[in-house]
Amino acid sequence: VQLQASGGGLVQAGGSLRLSCTASRRTTSNNALGWFRQAPGKEREFVASIGWKGADTYADSVKGRFSISRDNAKNGVYLQMDRLEPEDTAVYYCGVSRYPVATSRRELYQYWGQGTQVTVSS
Repeated sequence: VQLQASGGGLVQAGGSLRLSCTASRRTTSNNALGWFRQAPGKEREFVASIGWKGADTYADSVKGRFSISRDNAKNGVYLQMDRLEPEDTAVYYCGVSRYPVATSRRELYQYWGQGTQVTVSS
């Protein structure tokens, strides 16, 4: 499975971006999908995940500002990011979990996209 992420860019603090990620084939409808991010010099960290039935979970740092959604017909997962902060600057990666329930555990994700850069200026 190949994942293609897009939608990153440069935005001012307080602005919004919408990330998209599309899988190469329809293997994800029964799997949880997620977004992680990695800032320079830091570990890849969990952002948000959505299970196959639509239940979602978020990192505390983005709760209330970010929203994850999925469209199984399009093999897609999306991340709406509002009220962006400079601390959100990172490369964002989408992933497909081995299991159907949303999870923040990075080791449970078996496929990853190539990443899309998000830069938030102050």
